[in-house]
Amino acid sequence: MKLNAMLGVALAVYVGAAGVLVSVSAHGGSAKNAFTPDTIPYGPAPAFVAPGAQLAVLEGNPMGASGEYTVRLKMPAGYKIAPHWHPKRENVTVISGTFKVGMGDTFDESKMGTFPAGSFAYLDPDMHHYAMATDAVVVQIHGTAPVQFNYVNPQDDPSKK
Repeated sequence: MKLNAMLGVALAVYVGAAGVLVSVSAHGGSAKNAFTPDTIPYGPAPAFVAPGAQLAVLEGNPMGASGEYTVRLKMPAGYKIAPHWHPKRENVTVISGTFKVGMGDTFDESKMGTFPAGSFAYLDPDMHHYAMATDAVVVQIHGTAPVQFNYVNPQDDPSKK
């Protein structure tokens, strides 16, 4: 259960940030509600996660005042997310690659759990966690808006650098 919680928290952080920057629409401006892997609209992730990741909003608005959302976060090998937490529960599924997640206030790779493709976790509010992509990774995050990303150490927030 602890490993599931770690994975969910890390993924939730990524997903929440992405919703602001990427819009999902079909040709002609109508909302799209079905995707094949080659039609997922990835774009740059929000500034509150380190450069290099890409985000796609599949449904909803993660940064909206309310409502459900689903996002995908694509990370390159070696990508790291510093310790952080979210005030709302998030559900995370590893779509591809191997995702590592640790719990706590200090990034320590030796204490991280390993989650291969197909893994699922949910993270309850306020769980402190950190994450890393072992190889190229795609995670899907589902939760309730608005997403908030709170770094344990404010100096780790990439948007402040």
